[in-house]
Amino acid sequence: MPSLGELVAPRRLGRDFRWLLASSWTSNLGDGIALSASPLLIASLTASPVLVAAGAMMQYLPWLLFGLLAGSVADHNDRRRLVMLANALRAVVVAGLVVVLVTGHATVWIVLVVAFLYGTAEVFADSAGQTLLPMLVRPVDLGLGNSRLQAGYLVANQLAGPPLGAFLFALGSFWPFLVQILCVTLAVILIARIARTPVPEREDDPSGVRPHPIREGLRWLRGNPPVRTLVVIILVFNVTWAAPWGILVLYATEHLGMGPVGYGALTTAAAVGGLVGVSSFGWLERHVTLATLMRVCLVCEVLMHLAFALTTIPAVAFVIMFGFGVYAFVWGTLSTTVRQRLVPLHLQGRIASVNMVGVFGGLVIGQGIGGVIAQTWGLTAPWWFAFGGSALALLLVWRSISHIAAAKPVLDEPDQAGEAGPTA
Repeated sequence: MPSLGELVAPRRLGRDFRWLLASSWTSNLGDGIALSASPLLIASLTASPVLVAAGAMMQYLPWLLFGLLAGSVADHNDRRRLVMLANALRAVVVAGLVVVLVTGHATVWIVLVVAFLYGTAEVFADSAGQTLLPMLVRPVDLGLGNSRLQAGYLVANQLAGPPLGAFLFALGSFWPFLVQILCVTLAVILIARIARTPVPEREDDPSGVRPHPIREGLRWLRGNPPVRTLVVIILVFNVTWAAPWGILVLYATEHLGMGPVGYGALTTAAAVGGLVGVSSFGWLERHVTLATLMRVCLVCEVLMHLAFALTTIPAVAFVIMFGFGVYAFVWGTLSTTVRQRLVPLHLQGRIASVNMVGVFGGLVIGQGIGGVIAQTWGLTAPWWFAFGGSALALLLVWRSISHIAAAKPVLDEPDQAGEAGPTA
């Protein structure tokens, strides 16, 4: 019977993958702690809904401002070192916040500035971090590797981190951020154990003139229909998903009458479903064709919106949310794996950053639309918008999904994946 370590991180994925996984899980725990502690801190400093909402917006704004630049930087530098540097800067920024909290000089404006700086460093850390897995494991193992990273995100960021952050905040406003510093610092130490990752070689333009790095990535994306379609799908479905999700707390507390505790339990149900989804990903990848799996996930998304629009029963909402977690994290693992297999190593950072700009751009657009629709037509109206919009989008891309699934991977298998050299 295989050991727990072998089940979580099979030996064939290599030693370096285990260091990457440990670093990712540790960092996610710190981010999960801040996920609940940061809103609590802002709410303790101001009663303004605008300023509280601004704290949440600091998660999105850096991606929209610096996402493409961060992807270009990741493609032209040592990605492991870039992750280490960006995470170290995150620890320094949070350390500054701890100082002002301990000394009693914290204001909501200082917290918002800290959130923006932290989010900016996170953009560069995540842009480079997303490129490491394809450099460490074989293309055939990308699905398994991504599912393990997603599992860590679910357990640490979504399940364990937020309640721990709330508990630590109750002990003192600076405690959750002090623990976050420790987590991020440990993540830097762990990822430093990965063997040195080479700087990807740039392909020379036949004309001898090197294009601007960001334009080069966008030009490649424009000329690659499968990856371009995948990015468009993610953008559109994030718009439709975010429209009702932005008012989920009102939908749960007012429409379903669940109260604050019920709302929290509803989001937890999605995380539990996600664990089921990522744990079954290996089996699904072996037994279900790629095109079928992609279509099933997107069909489930359409039906989930319809189900939420129709139900008024909290118990049914929990079942829907659990199902959402199952297929949503299967889709997240699947779409990331497909993109990584189809994008050359020297462009991984830029294409990943375009994808993330689409994700967060879709969230901003969708939440704005959802707020207006809910204000005008009621709390179930955004779900109807999401149902109609996602159904139409799925009809338009249904045939294109076959082309995405049939696209030939371009990644070369790494030499001795996970055993590239001595640990640093």
